[in-house]
Amino acid sequence: MDMDSSEPDQIFAPDRWYRPGKGPRYIQLYRHLASVIKSGVMEANAQLPPERDLAELADVSRVTVRNAVAKLVQEGVLEQRRGSGTFVRPHPPRLEHSLSALVSFTEYMRQRGKTSTSQILRRGLFLPMPDEQMALGLAGGDWVARVDRLRSADGLPMALEWSSLPQDILADPERVETSLYDVLRAQGNAPTRAVQRITAVNLALTEAQLLNLPEGAAALRIDRTAYLPSGRPIELTRGLYRSDIYDFVAELRLEPKP
Repeated sequence: MDMDSSEPDQIFAPDRWYRPGKGPRYIQLYRHLASVIKSGVMEANAQLPPERDLAELADVSRVTVRNAVAKLVQEGVLEQRRGSGTFVRPHPPRLEHSLSALVSFTEYMRQRGKTSTSQILRRGLFLPMPDEQMALGLAGGDWVARVDRLRSADGLPMALEWSSLPQDILADPERVETSLYDVLRAQGNAPTRAVQRITAVNLALTEAQLLNLPEGAAALRIDRTAYLPSGRPIELTRGLYRSDIYDFVAELRLEPKP
């Protein structure tokens, strides 16, 4: 839905978004634009007024408009089309991820016809932290393999995952490029059961930047411990997933009466 000629006057009027003492004008304008888009007042593919017109409507300098718009472009909320202007970026469709099956990110995206990629943030062998020792049953002198990744699908950042495994399960973390479970399966060490805990969190600045979201954006945190058929815990993964894309679904069954 495009805005009619009267709407921009109302949407971008200074009294709708500016409050003295509440931060720089470009930050307040950025927050207002983000809110207008999130609420659906400006729908996908709606065009923003040209920079000069928006500056006049909001009663600010063009530099202020440029900075506010640039921040939203960087976060993937707006896109600038050469020769056409600035538009609200279409939002990716939501994905339902079942909590009833132990499926890796790569396998899940593969099932949905998407191409998954991973940006390796860190990988190597380290001395275990107390939480890794406890979850994986490691002694203080053991080594743990860590693989930290930014997970994307069709080029869109979707999740951050920090995985830890005993050294005898993953002796060479450098082998992990996209799918950790593909590597474990090839070695005969793939887990068959996992326990997961889901928590709602707000993203810190560094996490938000990696996911192209604003600082403080809502996300879903999943802490997973995965086990071999023998019952041995061999994977501890903490993941942050975009709550604007992911829906985690669990199937419940009524147990028959004894």
